[in-house]
Amino acid sequence: MLCCLTCFSLTLSISVSSAEETSTVPEVWTASAAVDFALANSPDSHIALERMAAARAAVNQARAGYFPRLALSGQYSQTNNPIYSFGNILNQGVFSPSIDFNNPGRTDDLHLQLGVEYRIYNQGRDQAAVEAAKSGLKKSGMDRQAVLARLALEVVRGFQSIVRAGEMVEARQAALEAGTVSLAVAESRYRAGDLLKADLLNLEVQVSQEKENLIMAGHGLELARKIFLNLLGLEQEKVVIDSSFDCEQQLPVERSCARRPELKSLVAAEEAAKARLRAARGGNLPTVDGFASYQYDKGYVSMGEGDSWMAGVKINYALFEGNKTSADIARAMADLSRIRAMRKKIKLAMDLEIKQADLNYRQAAERCLVTDKMVEQASESARLSRLRFKEGLLLSSELIDVETRLTDALVRRSMARSNMKVALADLRWAMGLPQYAGKCSPETAAENEVVK
Repeated sequence: MLCCLTCFSLTLSISVSSAEETSTVPEVWTASAAVDFALANSPDSHIALERMAAARAAVNQARAGYFPRLALSGQYSQTNNPIYSFGNILNQGVFSPSIDFNNPGRTDDLHLQLGVEYRIYNQGRDQAAVEAAKSGLKKSGMDRQAVLARLALEVVRGFQSIVRAGEMVEARQAALEAGTVSLAVAESRYRAGDLLKADLLNLEVQVSQEKENLIMAGHGLELARKIFLNLLGLEQEKVVIDSSFDCEQQLPVERSCARRPELKSLVAAEEAAKARLRAARGGNLPTVDGFASYQYDKGYVSMGEGDSWMAGVKINYALFEGNKTSADIARAMADLSRIRAMRKKIKLAMDLEIKQADLNYRQAAERCLVTDKMVEQASESARLSRLRFKEGLLLSSELIDVETRLTDALVRRSMARSNMKVALADLRWAMGLPQYAGKCSPETAAENEVVK
């Protein structure tokens, strides 16, 4: 046990030093760097870590039953009560036959006592309490791992939201630039008498709409950056991302939820419930305690002193306690049954999450292929249409339609690429895998901190 605690302390110190190293805010964010930073510095991570500290304290509380209880007490008193005065005279060794038992007089006593008590037998209830506390610590570790896994997923989503919002701004900016160029061409044709006023107005309206779209896209980008900073536990920081250089997220091969921390947490909860049931059943049996005490008495009125000791064994058995033990057993059995039912329910839900994430990833991958082709075709169509409009062979309304289709294709491609990465992150989360293999993961940040 001491070795386990030492290993845990070493692991905790490594984790803390790692967090300190990761606390430096990068100038340029990548998705994997953001995940590492969030796992080390997010308030959610710290809150979950404090829950583990509380669970660890509960283990130490449960272990207290293994040790004897040692108590030291002292008091000083004066009295003329016949019973207490006569007792003081006896304890201080100053008794004489001439004492008046009805009125022994005023006495004082300095009483010091040292006592020890140890529970020899209690049907393994102390051991069950320790096992329940250890399972609770393991559960808190799995709960923290679940929090960190969810946090890592949200960071990846937040990062991709910035990427998507940035590409949206670029698409809107390109549409505005293309519309501005087309408007300049239209103005030249209008001055030359080669274009109707209505066509010129159509292009002016289109350019105004693109300006509005660009403003909205810029606001969306700022909001995505703020959400990203909140996930990282930062306030006022400049967000510069680089999505071109990052760790690749590997596509899982085997579809299983066995690694999900939520499932492991329920396994630990079931172990704790079993231990609590054993402890409750132990209430039907007696307990055996050993005890010993030493006391010293000193009188300043009688100028006497004396000491004494006592030792023995006692058996405690509750003949009737209002059916408390039966109620404790029934409650523990109900808790165990509830946790087992929850395990089954959560397992079914996790299997469904994996299936949904897998289907979303396949759909996103297929959409990427389609949208790439869509952008290629729309770009070529827009190039040819701009030339035809410049030569007076295309109406402004037709050019607007072509430019709109190109912008829509660019937006769809951006959404498809981002959705594919988010879907892959969802799939890895649903299977209980770290987002980036070899990086700081929930397993290294939480599971290793549990006392094995």
